[in-house]
Amino acid sequence: MARTPSNMLPLGTIAPNFTLPDTTNDKIVSLNQINGEKGTVIMFICNHCPFVKHLNSTIVQLAVTYQSKGIAFIAISSNDVVNYPQDAPELMKQTALQERYSFPYLFDESQEVAMAYEAACTPDFYLFDQNLRLVYRGQLDDSRPGNGIPSTGLDLSNAIEALLNNKPINPIQKPSIGCNIKWK
Repeated sequence: MARTPSNMLPLGTIAPNFTLPDTTNDKIVSLNQINGEKGTVIMFICNHCPFVKHLNSTIVQLAVTYQSKGIAFIAISSNDVVNYPQDAPELMKQTALQERYSFPYLFDESQEVAMAYEAACTPDFYLFDQNLRLVYRGQLDDSRPGNGIPSTGLDLSNAIEALLNNKPINPIQKPSIGCNIKWK
């Protein structure tokens, strides 16, 4: 199990636009169609990564909590499905149903979106404000598979709360740690 850290895209970066298939409903969507009124969480995840599996229930709970407050959640898988067939779109749809994702789960077959976001690992989290300007990037929380720390989503939820309440977001942000994106 590789332990790859986030690249930590510079704060203030404007979210690169994209148009990708949503495996949950087989529609093609763009960022501008599904971004949030008050903010947008974009996360690079995949089906097979033990780091993602470890955090799935917390991700789902955060989405349920914050979607009603104007924060959109968008998951993207950019893994090479030739060498990692367990991350194929039809299995992404199954994972979304099993995990009860209330958000789009997009497939980045070309890997261009992951490159534009400088995504490095799964999971990799980005929070953008209402103008799609990056205000947080990094870990969900300190929990990792096997470290005994319960997953709470504290780091990301603190950033979302600050954004919603027009308060400064802590500029000290820890990179996420996970499996490397499986590049072609």
